[in-house]
Amino acid sequence: MTLKTQFVFEHTVAHHLEELSTIENKSMNALIQEMIEERYKKLKKQKRLENFYGGIGLCTGLIGETSIQKIKANKSV
Repeated sequence: MTLKTQFVFEHTVAHHLEELSTIENKSMNALIQEMIEERYKKLKKQKRLENFYGGIGLCTGLIGETSIQKIKANKSV
C-alpha cells in the first residue's frame, strides 16, 4: 500500500535533499524512504535492547538488594 503525502521543508533542507538526490543518483522519494527506514530500524533496535537490559535483573533472582538465596538462607525451617 502506498500513501501520497506532501512535505514542507525549509529552503536549506530542500536544497540538501536535492543535492543528495543528484549525488546518489536517486529520487528524493527514494532517499526519504531510506532515511525513514534507517531511523526506524535504529529506534526499534534501541527499544529491544532497552527491554532486554531492563529484564536482566529479573533473571538474577534479585528482589531489590536481596537475592532469593539470601531470603531462603535466613528463613527458619
